[in-house]
Amino acid sequence: MGETGYLILENGQAFAGERRGAWHEVSGELVFTTGMTGYLETLSDPSYYGQIVMQTFPLIGNYGMIPADLESGASHVRAYIARDMCDAPSNFRAAGRLEDYLLSQNVPALTGIDVRRLTRIVREHGVMNARLSDVPELSAEALAALRAYTIEDAVEHVTAKAETTEGDGGMRVVLWDFGAKRNIARSLLRRGLQVVTVPASATAEHILSLRPDGVMLSNGPGDPAENTAIIREIQKLYSANIPMFGICLGHQMMALAFGARTQKLKYGHRGANQPACRQDTGRVYITSQNHGYCVMGDTLPKGARVSFTNANDGTCEGIDYEVFPAFSVQFHPEACAGPQDTAFLFDRFCDSMKEGKAHAAR
Repeated sequence: MGETGYLILENGQAFAGERRGAWHEVSGELVFTTGMTGYLETLSDPSYYGQIVMQTFPLIGNYGMIPADLESGASHVRAYIARDMCDAPSNFRAAGRLEDYLLSQNVPALTGIDVRRLTRIVREHGVMNARLSDVPELSAEALAALRAYTIEDAVEHVTAKAETTEGDGGMRVVLWDFGAKRNIARSLLRRGLQVVTVPASATAEHILSLRPDGVMLSNGPGDPAENTAIIREIQKLYSANIPMFGICLGHQMMALAFGARTQKLKYGHRGANQPACRQDTGRVYITSQNHGYCVMGDTLPKGARVSFTNANDGTCEGIDYEVFPAFSVQFHPEACAGPQDTAFLFDRFCDSMKEGKAHAAR
């Protein structure tokens, strides 16, 4: 047993555990994810920027550190919580221990905590702030500061720093990066497309100057409504009548640009086992999700309709736009480590671009 550290919730409750990773005191928004695998994808997903991530599955790290599975070039979590962390991984692809990755990314961790009890608290209270601390009790001043913690300028911190081009396919997609997971670009490249990734600060004018056949709006962190400048640029793209596909944060900002509203969920949807119901067929797909906000489906103006809902709570999980060639989903069809039930949405996007290209040629 190593040194003792503490997780202190904003309500003052404290949980003792073993200090792991690059231990230091830090505050963040505490969220839980239910995935049994995919911990590397979680740790490297930019959508977790500013958050302390807790794994509900009791054993994490048994297949070690696999660089090819990372979704970005760095970890964006504030801290990491697990019941047990494996120090002897067994996998032919493993290039080290999970803790080695945490150390390399300066991510502090706590293990030995009863994550099921902690999850129940978050489920009842909702998303709450927490702090990794050297001591089991915070002063009144420190507790007030913890309660006031907010995630700010999230997209700016995780977006690409420069424009890049990959692939040489016959059709070109502009990937608008708000904190994109690598597998979005991989999913497009596998379909023979050229992918031009642009930073979140890109304008609609610049995106159109690249002469894309379609625009992909990526996932990302934070409150979608804060990104007012990006939302204005999305509105300009709508008038260009170009095929568009939004995922997660991209989905939310597309809806905001169309006139809908978003709201913060009590504890969000995070994990690889979220059921999404397709409205036109009634079929349920198992999806990977990571979001704390949702589009309020009943605020969608005429010209857009809800295409998927969450089978657990009925929240909006997808939108089809009827006045221009665009659609979006709240879940992750590019999910690694899965499930891949909804990967067909990338094919739908490709078909939309082909139709647009054929129409332009006539």
